[in-house]
Amino acid sequence: MSIRERLSGNEAVANAMRQINPDVVAAFPITPSTEIPQYFSTFVNNGQVTTEFVPVESEHSAMSACIGAAAAGARVMTATSANGLSLMWEMLYIASSLRLPIVMSCVNRAVSGPINIHNDHSDSMGARDSGWIQLYGETNQEAYDNAIMACKIAERTGLPVMNCYDGFITSHSIENIELEEDDKVKAFVGEYKPAHYLLNKAEPIAVGPLDLQPYLFEHKFQQAQAMREAKDVILEVSKEFSAMTGREYGLIEEYKMEDAEIAIVVLNSTAGTAKYTIDRLREQGVKAGLIKPRVFRPFPYAEIAEALKNVKAVAILDKCDSTNGAGGPLYTEVTSALYGAGITSVKAVNYVYGVGGRDVRTDDIEKVYRDLQLDVANGIQGTPYRYLGLKG
Repeated sequence: MSIRERLSGNEAVANAMRQINPDVVAAFPITPSTEIPQYFSTFVNNGQVTTEFVPVESEHSAMSACIGAAAAGARVMTATSANGLSLMWEMLYIASSLRLPIVMSCVNRAVSGPINIHNDHSDSMGARDSGWIQLYGETNQEAYDNAIMACKIAERTGLPVMNCYDGFITSHSIENIELEEDDKVKAFVGEYKPAHYLLNKAEPIAVGPLDLQPYLFEHKFQQAQAMREAKDVILEVSKEFSAMTGREYGLIEEYKMEDAEIAIVVLNSTAGTAKYTIDRLREQGVKAGLIKPRVFRPFPYAEIAEALKNVKAVAILDKCDSTNGAGGPLYTEVTSALYGAGITSVKAVNYVYGVGGRDVRTDDIEKVYRDLQLDVANGIQGTPYRYLGLKG
């Protein structure tokens, strides 16, 4: 039976880690993810877990230690944010290329510079092509649930997983949450039994050898194929999780999309603000809807195209900018999905919003829907690349 609690997102994730009891956690503090290793270190000190906790001198070292431990056959977890993720950059690619099932909570924060410690998605979006599966969570409950499911997803796919949720908005805010019983979580994740690992004396292997023209291309193809196949694994694990908890997850969440004429696509906590706004607009007769991708890598192209095929216009909201002159990362993925599915009737616009933690209110979201109504009535006027809440 689930246990009712009131926890911050970071405390909820630390409790998920306690219940999983990984073999190794290596971490370096950085706001706003610092509380995760801080809470977890108390579990280590109190003897509530048997985890080897490795405090290191930098985030690069944290991921390096995770890679070494995972290659040796350990179940491994960590957490970071923003500049910390950036300092891990080299090691992110090594972790994924070695097919190591590391789980890392990425508490989303703006990447410097200038220095900013508040929420946007420039950190995880900057790492979107590093070969890591990326899960995104709207609430503290989803951050907790994704942390548990990530462990199983990583080990079944042989790919590392980022559990992404919004810094301060989700990480530090306290919400009602349902925790699962410790024994149920332990049974759900099961015992980790890697197929190949350095400490297996019956099978001597080398890890990280030079990989030149004869094989690198094929190994990268295998990574890409594993990412494509990860969609089925994510759905499979989510179904098993639902059987345990009653909480259902897919690749995307659709909110009032059955008859929607205009829609927003947005990640993480802003989806909650959008849902409230949709309810208010629906009372006024506006057929507004929402799609919240839960998974960004692998990207759910077919599912999003199917969900959007009947709307007249869609606004894709990005909490970071790609500075590519052609829209933010979520926008380019969604429009690619529509194009690939042959859907040309849907008007699509992009809004970059909330950069550096700028507040996003219901009035801001309502403005997007009102703009979409005008786009439907008059066609898109001017650029489809827009900024929401920008001063001046």
